[in-house]
Amino acid sequence: MVTESVLRAEGVVKHYGPVKALQGVSFDLRRGEVHALLGHNGAGKSTLVKTLTGSVQLDEGQIFLDGQAVSISSPSEAQSNGIAWVDQELTLIPNLSIEDNIALGGMESTFLAQRKQHRPRVKQLLEQIGLGHLSPTQEVGTLSIGERQLLEITRAFGRNSKIVILDEPTATLSDFEIERVFAAIREVTAEGVSVIYVSHRLEEIIQICDRATIMRDGQVVTTQEISGLDKSALVNLMVGQLPEFAEVQSIAKEGGNGDFSITNLSINNFVQDVTFGAKGGEIFGLAGQLGSGASLILRALAGLEPKSSGRVVLSGKQFRLGSTLRSRKAGVYFVSNDRKGEGLFLTFTNSRNLTATRLPILAKASIISRSVLKKSAETLMQLAGVDKSRRTMTVDSLSGGNQQKIFIGRNLNHPKMKLLLLDEPTRGVDVKGRAEIHQLIREASASGIGVIFSSTELDEIMELSDIIGVMHKGKLVNVEMRGQTNAAKVFNEMVRESEIEGVKA
Repeated sequence: MVTESVLRAEGVVKHYGPVKALQGVSFDLRRGEVHALLGHNGAGKSTLVKTLTGSVQLDEGQIFLDGQAVSISSPSEAQSNGIAWVDQELTLIPNLSIEDNIALGGMESTFLAQRKQHRPRVKQLLEQIGLGHLSPTQEVGTLSIGERQLLEITRAFGRNSKIVILDEPTATLSDFEIERVFAAIREVTAEGVSVIYVSHRLEEIIQICDRATIMRDGQVVTTQEISGLDKSALVNLMVGQLPEFAEVQSIAKEGGNGDFSITNLSINNFVQDVTFGAKGGEIFGLAGQLGSGASLILRALAGLEPKSSGRVVLSGKQFRLGSTLRSRKAGVYFVSNDRKGEGLFLTFTNSRNLTATRLPILAKASIISRSVLKKSAETLMQLAGVDKSRRTMTVDSLSGGNQQKIFIGRNLNHPKMKLLLLDEPTRGVDVKGRAEIHQLIREASASGIGVIFSSTELDEIMELSDIIGVMHKGKLVNVEMRGQTNAAKVFNEMVRESEIEGVKA
């Protein structure tokens, strides 16, 4: 292992008002290594990354590149110093082509005038990450979420950077796509590029990383070689101990407020004749790889897929698909897998985000008092498990996990809600936050509403579901109670026809 340090941070301090996000953090990155940055949500990982990339200015401390002290005041300055960052939130421009998105901020300014000249390089980059089937001229808006995530990584690797920071790079990827990312990482690190890898998927950390720095409460707990650690040890270092998932038995309520049945649901000529249902108080988990159709089902029920047909009955009443207004009027509430693009108002306060969808409920004679808004926001923050001292902070100052709690919290305790839909509810969330979000969902279902969630993560499906439905290529291939199936069986149904080789359940 090469021990030469390419980046070093010493005594980094960052405060957001009374919140101490970083408290004297020191960190070093060796040339050619993959270095994991771990910690539960709010541990300070995101803030540290933002100081290294110029998105946030540190209050105290110093950053060194190749032994020289530097001041990184902006993302463009970080890039000029050879630092590329792939954020967990997508930053691509949908109506531009793949090659133009790769060029933005990265290649020379003459690129747009010399696309044909640079096209072979773009094709080479796409091949490297497993996107060789795409045309450089194809619009990004036509790509799947997984393909867009791979393109974000491609763009970072294509900038000839010395350091690449990957923040939850595989959160939206299938197992096959993850292997493509790992292959690309191994290729660039063999050439001397250093990678900071931020992820809550500990199996990946053990598989791809050389060292790990664990953070907790804005401080570094330890930095160790991965070779001496297993998943249990990593978890203990991150949160003290693994939060146990409470094995709660669902309380199905016959004829309850959240009973639902879906018959012959078809969407966009892809999802075909899907039929399933559950009683209020039960949690229905839709398992499936990216592109299986699981997410499409949730979006159709929320009224977001106009080309949808089928019979949907909720609490004894049928409603017609194809309209968000009709779905909401029927009592359907939806938490998207894209909290940035389809959920939160990032520059608004947590208070405003939590109360944004319930203003008519809080109003009296079309007037809402500030005290009522404050009380409602504090109640929802408590329900969501976010410290109420953060009420007046903007959402973009929170970690990804706490942002997700705010997003889910907005949909809690709605008097008119009958069915709660959650698409990848713990995407990019650490083990502690994941257990807390699972508890939020369980408590919501205990009130008697119906709950449907989709997830590509097998562990989440097995932990949270009362009933498991498996999607594959637009078809519902099986439905069973959780106690009547097992992880290996569900996995095999998710990846039928041995499409992903060498992956074990």
